[in-house]
Amino acid sequence: MMVEVGSMRALEIFSETTNVIAEGEVLQLLNCHEPDTTEAPYLEVIRSKTAKLFEAAARLGPVLLGLPKAQEAPMAAFGPHLGAAFQLVDDMLDYHGSADDIGKNVGDDLAEGKPTPPLFHTIRHGNAEQQQLVRHAIETGGREQIDQRITAVESTGAIAYSSRAAEREAERALQALGGIPDSPYAQALRVLARFSRGRTH
Repeated sequence: MMVEVGSMRALEIFSETTNVIAEGEVLQLLNCHEPDTTEAPYLEVIRSKTAKLFEAAARLGPVLLGLPKAQEAPMAAFGPHLGAAFQLVDDMLDYHGSADDIGKNVGDDLAEGKPTPPLFHTIRHGNAEQQQLVRHAIETGGREQIDQRITAVESTGAIAYSSRAAEREAERALQALGGIPDSPYAQALRVLARFSRGRTH
């Protein structure tokens, strides 16, 4: 499919993206069930998976239009920040969403032992019982005590913390769009960036 596009530049982007996403997947597996991991490896996983995929998608527009490489730059900056905002909200919705809206059960990430920003925040700011509850959840996974775990996350301000992080990424995405001429398409991208930070599904 990549070859059929007929663009060497597109093939370069696809190839690099595939490699980086594979590396990110391995890194995520290494951090799974590890309560002592920090946000730095988590952010590296985001950059290597969701953000890189969004970057590739954003870059391909100028490439397929045959625009100069310099015109890729704003889109290449926009994509990763949009992807990071999307992922941060996705992680937040795992504790604060509706199963009907998000298309999966609330608490699925925690049940799989995936450490994410709401959990990092809870471990840093929760009381001893809350910290232990979340650490144990990351180590063992499963859905036991899922309601208590979600309550611990919500009561420590972790949802608001994650929301602010997503807001920052969305603002950076909007700033990146300052480098492209205004058009209905640019306006649509701005709408998408604003949607990414406040979505509920």
